[in-house]
Amino acid sequence: MSKKIAVIGAGGWGTALAITLEHNGHRPYMWDIDKAHLAQMSEQRENVKYLPGIKLPDGITLCEDEAEVLKDADMVLFSVPAQHFGSAFEAALPMLPEGVLILNVAKGIDTKSLRRMSEIAFSIKDDLRYVVLSGPSHAEEVGRKMPTTVAVASKDMNDAAEVQDLLMNEYFRIYTNDDVAGLELGGALKNIIALGAGIADGLGYGDNAKAAMMTRGIVEMERLGARLGARPSTFTGLSGIGDLIVTCCSMHSRNRRCGILIGQGMAPEEAVKEVGMVVEGMYTCEAAFKLSRQLGVDMPITEAIYGAIKGIIKPDDAVRALMTRSRKNENEEVF
Repeated sequence: MSKKIAVIGAGGWGTALAITLEHNGHRPYMWDIDKAHLAQMSEQRENVKYLPGIKLPDGITLCEDEAEVLKDADMVLFSVPAQHFGSAFEAALPMLPEGVLILNVAKGIDTKSLRRMSEIAFSIKDDLRYVVLSGPSHAEEVGRKMPTTVAVASKDMNDAAEVQDLLMNEYFRIYTNDDVAGLELGGALKNIIALGAGIADGLGYGDNAKAAMMTRGIVEMERLGARLGARPSTFTGLSGIGDLIVTCCSMHSRNRRCGILIGQGMAPEEAVKEVGMVVEGMYTCEAAFKLSRQLGVDMPITEAIYGAIKGIIKPDDAVRALMTRSRKNENEEVF
């Protein structure tokens, strides 16, 4: 049965998911705060800014009126930068249909409150049907209908299954999960490690350094996740190791590209401008660093990357500091 889906945020990921929903026979309605961007997409039937080269199907409706987009929607998909999710959700709340399914695809931790996206959403409205989607999924590939596998999580598995039914098809496979904290933290924290992998690439280091960064990085992700109530096993899945691999190894990754520029000597703020899109890892790194200090969680890689992006330490000195830490047993307790 065809469903009306409201998509809030017309970036690359929101657009790719709208294309997927339209492919599945649904009716995506897209809205974005940037009216000029919407107008350009409507005129050219293409998201030239964030997803160039992929034409929008006729079944996708672009609309400047958010109320019209949200009216009678069966699901509302929020695809906005993590630092703006709270304000976007709060603004949409008076217009949301009663009991509508909410799907959030933002990956990050709020730097002010240090809360995950679901925590922000439930603090605004406590009786939500909330689902999060995460996993190794570049918009550039999903928009071109290349094989991709992700996971969705909700405290209500019926809601997770409904999202699975709406989005899953022959090229977009979805698994369900009930570990909302794990899925959200995996998707957020891997961006920090991707920044570090990019910095290592920019410094001219090889595959050995990247493999070490990723392997020890997942340990840090598990440590913080466990302290925040996530299941460690979730980090061995799609939103953990899966997303970590794709984000650390691909030039589609804005976090890795930003890290490469920093490693090559560009100032962090200039590197973000050069990438030209939101680099969530820059924000998540700050939030995770604060959380690690607040909770007493050992996260040396995160601390080193934080120092590099804040100008506290030079990138090559940060790597040297990591390499010369005191001797450890690899099987040290994760928690």
